[in-house]
Amino acid sequence: MYPRGVSIKETRAIYDDFLDLEQDQDVSITVVRSIEDFMRVVAVRGATFVAEQDCPYEEEFDGNDFSASHLLAYVGKEPVGCLRIRYFAGFAKLERLAVRHEYRSRQIGTRLMKAGVEFCRAKGYRRIYGRAQKDLLNYYVNMGWKQLEGSSEFFFSDYAYVEIVIDTDPNPDAIALGVDPYVLMRPEGRWDRPGVLDRSAQRGAGQVAAGKKKS
Repeated sequence: MYPRGVSIKETRAIYDDFLDLEQDQDVSITVVRSIEDFMRVVAVRGATFVAEQDCPYEEEFDGNDFSASHLLAYVGKEPVGCLRIRYFAGFAKLERLAVRHEYRSRQIGTRLMKAGVEFCRAKGYRRIYGRAQKDLLNYYVNMGWKQLEGSSEFFFSDYAYVEIVIDTDPNPDAIALGVDPYVLMRPEGRWDRPGVLDRSAQRGAGQVAAGKKKS
């Protein structure tokens, strides 16, 4: 049960509040967990980077997508934006922020970046790295990012970029060793809700063993 007067969405993390409801036309975000959602990410990035910015296909889809987490933004049930997250020793990296042209007046990119930061904090990361097209640096500065000290601009896919970082406060509820082992088995981004393996535990080890003996 949810508290009176509080919607289901309000109780969910900013990086996973998509409810798949026909009547919901708000902006919402989900962690990508299915091939179908990943294909939606590919469609958004293809429209944004390959078609709109003339980025070569092999440069946009660079071989890192299957070693990353992805966030997908919706307006209602329409996929409209995405963000890729990769992990390194001591920092996480936000990249491939894309929003379809017709939805850019709704601050979806800002929502995705904030959701990405919170997702990384939930995993225990405090320093988060990114890169910004040079002419968009102020956009990121207004969200609390800063240019990485000692860095200089660099170029790829015909654009000039700068390195940016944001340092965050520690998340007191970050996933860490010592948490309930079921938490570490739950779907990404849904660590606060029982998953299928939590439910399987209700069968108990004895029932599983007995079933194997029968077969």
